[in-house]
Amino acid sequence: MIYDIRLQIGCAYPSAVADARHLLYVRPRNDSGQRVLTSTVVVSSDPDEHHHEHDFFGNPVEDVAFRRPHGELAVDMRARVRVDRAPVDLAATPTADAIADAAITWRGSDALSPIHFLGRSRRIVPATDITAYAASSLDESPQAGPGVLALARRIQDDFAYEPGATDVRTGVAEAFARRRGVCQDFAHVMVAGLRGAGIPAAYVSGFLRTEPPPGQPRLEGADSMHAWAAAWLGPDAGWVGFDPTNGVAVERGHIIVAMGRDYDDVAPVAGVVVTAGHQQTSHAVDVVPLEDATAASD
Repeated sequence: MIYDIRLQIGCAYPSAVADARHLLYVRPRNDSGQRVLTSTVVVSSDPDEHHHEHDFFGNPVEDVAFRRPHGELAVDMRARVRVDRAPVDLAATPTADAIADAAITWRGSDALSPIHFLGRSRRIVPATDITAYAASSLDESPQAGPGVLALARRIQDDFAYEPGATDVRTGVAEAFARRRGVCQDFAHVMVAGLRGAGIPAAYVSGFLRTEPPPGQPRLEGADSMHAWAAAWLGPDAGWVGFDPTNGVAVERGHIIVAMGRDYDDVAPVAGVVVTAGHQQTSHAVDVVPLEDATAASD
């Protein structure tokens, strides 16, 4: 499947900002299950610096800086991405103990080596209650893959999706205790539980293709930025995505932007601005299969 993707992010400041630097994680990355065919990022207000780089984990990142007064930040990303992510035979994966043993003795140190995704990170600290919660799902199958999927489904069942119940600063322990939040919280809980069980786990940001209710037209900008978890299921299966918000293994409807240890590694917009008051933010996402985009242009 080939998708045309557009992301628009806006930040309106209450007063002019004279100096700012941002890291933007908005371009999709190349991955074993997807290939970026084209991508562009346009930043408003004519930044004084704009560099396209890759971070340690291989994620595309825009480094932009402003040294003149400006009242807003507007980011417009467009990409065409081919997604050919084949389903993984979860029943053929090793046991959780075997995966934990393989990860802890892994000798590679490349960007997505499992060794980087085992311990605590800035936003995720494995805790005994979250580890026990994950273990009860992992114990449902002798192979790790079905157990990890069971954990994703259990989080979907046990946690209420409630925008506003948490924010980007909410810690994983608080989100777990509340049993409510958004995709970021559910991904953090899943990653913490898997790491506590010895299974390497990453936080993944990306886009999700959504479908309107039956009989309703698609609304422009109505798709979403999304977050999910990826588990390293041994050297053969490698990294496999699981979406605890929707209780599914990730396949062709998910487009990866970045992988990291937690949200702080891959926040769409990060950096420093000096201003006063509350800034207004907005974002709109369109994920359109190529045949739909072609039909719309005819």
